[in-house]
Amino acid sequence: MSENQARIFFGTELRRMREKAGLTGRQLADALGCTPQWISTMESGRKVSEQSAHDLDTYFKTDGIFHRLWKLANDVELQTSLPPGFPEYAERENKASSIRIFSALLVNGLFQNEEYARAILGSDRVTSVDELVEKRLARQAVLLRDPPPFVCFTLDETVLHRMVGGRGVMKGQLKFLLELGERRNIMLNVVPQQLGYHAGLGGSFTILGFDGAALAYSESAGVGTLIERPDKVTGFALRWEMVRGNALPIKESQAVIRTALESL
Repeated sequence: MSENQARIFFGTELRRMREKAGLTGRQLADALGCTPQWISTMESGRKVSEQSAHDLDTYFKTDGIFHRLWKLANDVELQTSLPPGFPEYAERENKASSIRIFSALLVNGLFQNEEYARAILGSDRVTSVDELVEKRLARQAVLLRDPPPFVCFTLDETVLHRMVGGRGVMKGQLKFLLELGERRNIMLNVVPQQLGYHAGLGGSFTILGFDGAALAYSESAGVGTLIERPDKVTGFALRWEMVRGNALPIKESQAVIRTALESL
């Protein structure tokens, strides 16, 4: 786990308050109804919890200071858990009039249900999984915006068969894809597995369209890249057209997803 300076400061303040009150770790633990080990864990800056922050504010009568420190530490954790470049992308995504997505390995975050997202984010062993899942699901509000963006989501068929989180999770995710595909502003297409190599296998990417402008976004090795240079965006647009040219029509794509669902 990387060092979170806000969390470390929380621990430093806790130790200072405890020593100022003349308490041992065990005495404070008894007062809060937790273990001395948990007090030590918080003071070392390894981990904190919202409930403990509230308990400390109540016990030391600190008017919410510990909870504010917990909130700051949690916000820092969320930011460091996101790929560099993604916060800027997410801000633009919310304003786009069109969204073109190609997924080569996993279902794109905008189309993930809660269980699928949790299986992916939980595997990274971050301490803020609940908050990350909540933020990921909140992105789907853009699909319901009035007027909604026009969304083209194309994915490689192997994504449908990659077992993420177990059979139950995959069943729920594939059903969710079919449900989203019924929306009038969403076009869902699958590139068939038997095609072999195609232009999309170089990696997943997204193209956001605005009035008279566009930008692209791609992720690799945990680093997100926002591309705004017109010539680079044009390159992604051409790649998109090549991928889409190999994708199945909507009805056939839905049939492929249903077949994958029935095989689970």
